[in-house]
Amino acid sequence: MNWFEALVLGLIQGLTEFLPVSSSGHLEIAKSLFGINPQESFYFTIAVHGATVLSTLVVFWKEIVKLFSSTLKFKMNEETTYVLKLIVSMIPVGIAGVLLKDPIEKMFNGNVVFVGLMLLVTAILLALAHFIRKRERNIGYWDAIIIGIAQAIAVIPGISRSGATIATGLIIGNKKDEIAKFSFLMVLIPVIGANILEIISGEAGAGSAGTGIILIGFLTAFVAGYLACRWMITLVKRSKLIWFSIYCAIIGLLAILLG
Repeated sequence: MNWFEALVLGLIQGLTEFLPVSSSGHLEIAKSLFGINPQESFYFTIAVHGATVLSTLVVFWKEIVKLFSSTLKFKMNEETTYVLKLIVSMIPVGIAGVLLKDPIEKMFNGNVVFVGLMLLVTAILLALAHFIRKRERNIGYWDAIIIGIAQAIAVIPGISRSGATIATGLIIGNKKDEIAKFSFLMVLIPVIGANILEIISGEAGAGSAGTGIILIGFLTAFVAGYLACRWMITLVKRSKLIWFSIYCAIIGLLAILLG
């Protein structure tokens, strides 16, 4: 992987992590086009995911500080309840990460046709979220579990994590202004935890790109992610997800035809 490829992949990751079009799917397609070995770039992918987590922290830093400061009071207030719902939502992806680590990693093998099929699944989810209208309500514990299951399924390349979680939340009737923020916050601990485990295991440098290449990808993903995160919040409030459904369908079909 050279610096230009790292720049492009970082840009793709930053934009597509928050837009409901599947960052993992786009990265797999881009790697295939560049002829990059999926196994050698696996830890580069982890690094750029970490960059988008950092951009989330920057966008929501006020809310995060408020949540933690209120939770540390050890009182069952509104913020503590919200944090508990976030924790509940992380359980499914945590279980998937522990029990299905090897099968998940094997999915990142450059199979563009498979990615295309999963992009079609994302397109269907987004379309359902657009056409199914329910009375809006606050996110409850059961909602958090259901949204968490959607996040766990979205570890599959081609299924958008933000698309799956936001679409699921809208389909079950959660408020538009709440589900986007909840979707972006619920991924923080799982991704940070995955990165820490890789660093501790000493595997982060094995078969990976050089430090300079990873840094370029990281910085690009951070800047693009920051802009995309703020944009996506506005798009969800305005119910513009149908256009992303059409986009995912087109890219998915192209990936299948060209794969």
